[in-house]
Amino acid sequence: MHVDVFAALGDETRLGLIARLSENGPVSIVRLSAGTGMTRQAVTKHLKVLGHANLVRHRRHGRETLWEIEPEGFDTARAFIDAMSRRWEARLEALRNFVED
Repeated sequence: MHVDVFAALGDETRLGLIARLSENGPVSIVRLSAGTGMTRQAVTKHLKVLGHANLVRHRRHGRETLWEIEPEGFDTARAFIDAMSRRWEARLEALRNFVED
């Protein structure tokens, strides 16, 4: 699960799409691809990767499909990063205690 999230976020194009979705809320493929120099098919491909990682979701609105951020996917990533941070803090504290003794 974490691997999918971080692999999806490890691509500059997908990070750009996440940023656009964060700023604009639910957005169609047409709006997401506007000004990017990418085809709608390329944007869709990147959104599917992000969707597989549970970072975005889509819904139908009339004839359009709207894409938006999936907060739970980011909560998972944040929890993993927080856990790693706590481990490093504990290790750094142990090293500090060792050096000071």
